[in-house]
Amino acid sequence: MAYDQIKQQLRQHIVSASGYAELQALTPSDDQQWVQTQIDETKDGADIYRLTGGIPIPKLADVSPHLKRLAIDGTLNGTELAQISQVLKTVQAVVRFFDDLKDRPVDLRQLYESVGQLIHLPEISKRLRVSLEDDGRLTDEASPELRRIRRQINNFEGTIREQMAGYTRGKNAKYLSDTLVTIRDDRYVLPVKAEYKGHFGGIVHDQSASGQTLYIEPEGVVAKNNQLREAQIDERQEERRILAELSDQLRPYQAEIQANASLLGHLDFVNAKARYAHAIKATEPILSADNEIALRQARHPLIDPHKVVANDIELGKTYKAIIVTGPNTGGKTITLKTVGLTQLMAQSGLFIPANEHSQVGLFDEVFADIGDEQSIEQNLSTFSSHMENIVTILNHATDHSLILVDELGAGTDPQEGAALAMSILDEIGAMGSEVIATTHYPELKAYGYNRPETINASMEFDTQTLKPTYRLLIGIPGRSNALDIAQRLGIKQTIIDEARSLTDDDSQDLNNMIADLTAQKKRADDDAAAAAETLAQSETLQHDLKVAFADYEKQKTNLMDQAKDQANEIVEKTRVRADEIIRDIRKKQLRAGKTIIKEDQLIDTKGQINAMQQDKRLKKNRVLNREKRRHNFKKGDEVLVKSYGQRGVIMDKLDAHHFEVQMGILKMKIEDTDLDKAAPEDEKAPKPRATVKRTRSNGVSPTLDLRGHRYEEAMAEVDRFIDSALLAGYPSVTIIHGKGTGALRKGVTEYLQSNRRVKEFGFSPANAGGDGSTIVKL
Repeated sequence: MAYDQIKQQLRQHIVSASGYAELQALTPSDDQQWVQTQIDETKDGADIYRLTGGIPIPKLADVSPHLKRLAIDGTLNGTELAQISQVLKTVQAVVRFFDDLKDRPVDLRQLYESVGQLIHLPEISKRLRVSLEDDGRLTDEASPELRRIRRQINNFEGTIREQMAGYTRGKNAKYLSDTLVTIRDDRYVLPVKAEYKGHFGGIVHDQSASGQTLYIEPEGVVAKNNQLREAQIDERQEERRILAELSDQLRPYQAEIQANASLLGHLDFVNAKARYAHAIKATEPILSADNEIALRQARHPLIDPHKVVANDIELGKTYKAIIVTGPNTGGKTITLKTVGLTQLMAQSGLFIPANEHSQVGLFDEVFADIGDEQSIEQNLSTFSSHMENIVTILNHATDHSLILVDELGAGTDPQEGAALAMSILDEIGAMGSEVIATTHYPELKAYGYNRPETINASMEFDTQTLKPTYRLLIGIPGRSNALDIAQRLGIKQTIIDEARSLTDDDSQDLNNMIADLTAQKKRADDDAAAAAETLAQSETLQHDLKVAFADYEKQKTNLMDQAKDQANEIVEKTRVRADEIIRDIRKKQLRAGKTIIKEDQLIDTKGQINAMQQDKRLKKNRVLNREKRRHNFKKGDEVLVKSYGQRGVIMDKLDAHHFEVQMGILKMKIEDTDLDKAAPEDEKAPKPRATVKRTRSNGVSPTLDLRGHRYEEAMAEVDRFIDSALLAGYPSVTIIHGKGTGALRKGVTEYLQSNRRVKEFGFSPANAGGDGSTIVKL
């Protein structure tokens, strides 16, 4: 079905599981309020896509199964928790995105209200974000114990690798099949030649396929490997504990998370509708409660836009039935499908492939009998199959239905088929349904003239090129072109003349009338094209005038501002001079001992001077509007309590000016004037931080020399050195590791890469040690 193909094209623009579920459930509706709301959302999405490239929604998994596991007290794994974390992070990103739109400002019909339904869970979101990588792995920050265990594992692994590497060098190398260290059963082993299996002692964990190599854990590292395994077991147990803790923290918020995921999926679906509209150059349809269709240059949405021919189609106002005649492959069926698909798209809340200001109806059903639906299994002929469809349509259609019938009455005797087609059309007209029907029967051309609210139409055919143009001609029935085509293809003139003589006069007159109507229609189209060109020029001129007028208004405003500045300057000078005069008058009155001018008169005179000051305040104070939004609080918002300097979360609104705010473990009643909306902590804005200053008496040197140290001792020394340097407030330090075998240099590099307190690092300049030392910026 073509409607399903349109949904499949929409699928390409959807990135979330919830959005895909909403697309799967999409069906046309005749509920005007629902359809208009969906179209308004599509319009909002299209405006956002045009201005910013779309709503920032990443790929989101379906979290419904995870929430069901939470409901039965299950523990989620890292991947499932990371997917829920992604939903909560997306909520914050979408809210910030729409707040920025309000500041621009951008007018939207529906989506501001929709986004307002997203529920903030800042503390939960922060805990998940800190504890989990995007792929679900737990970070070292998930708990202090996990950080300690992992650091211990790194130390054990470093010691074991160094000891094992010693076996691969020197005289021991000759006992090995290969000078490398590998892992079997999660333990470090050496590939030892079978004949020397007793040389290293220890445990045999595996052997090669040939049996000539044994993978042995040397006796000297068994104890260290045991310690490593114990630490790894502790790590897994701590990870399970953290996952259970995170799951317990999410459990009370299942409904909020599900609501967020569903709403983000809906926004993703709006995004997809906007992108699809942009791809097919679709526009917003106007809904007609009276079922009046007025499509301007409508196109079939599934045909290559570079090849499809657009047509103007009207139905429901002047006439409720269109009879389309014309030859095969002329575009009649495509025209029917264009009307049907356009109507279904609009009633699904999608934009339609037509020019702006196109109008669609709101039909309770759109019936279509298009193409050969012959059923071989039921042994039905083409005619029988069509009649079964017609029976179903006539039994269910109402005065609010749209009926599309292709080749009405075809598949039987022409005379009976034409009579049956006219009777069916009469029945549809009596029901009040709107109908577009295609046919080959010439009798229906006269039907279109004789029946009220019915009009003929045809698909244009170019007799010069003998090809259809696929243009719909409303008001003109299709003429027979068989004799003209045959003549142009080379049939003898005598045969053509004889055929014309056998054609009755009525048919000749009808064809002549159609030819005349076609010529008149062409002239009218040419006139309309010229008028459209003139209109376009007029619109361009109007636009230029608007731009010029806007420039004039801007210049006028600037001149007025300059004049007001000059006036204010004069007023200021006048005010200063007036103050001097008033002071002088007061002094003279005091010396004279009597009041000539009363004080209220002096004040009134000064007020009149002040009134001359020109007001230049902006009509639209965006700063004020932004401040109002900063104090528009709702449940779940993260706020800053100014009097305490602490962040908190609004738990409830107590009255018009007071809120219940939770700060850590405390819940307090706070007045709204003491609150500000807090920026999310993951934003890149600078955050206040505590500064610890140390005196120079701490004795920490900015240089660490590791030369001559063993690997494990050196790594522990580096860790302590970095901590001390941070406390001492050093901006950068130098670590001297030497060149040697490169083991210390590699270990220092790996440690610095994993330490988040290190800003950047690199080898010293060539004249200061080169790659024998590393400069670290903290």
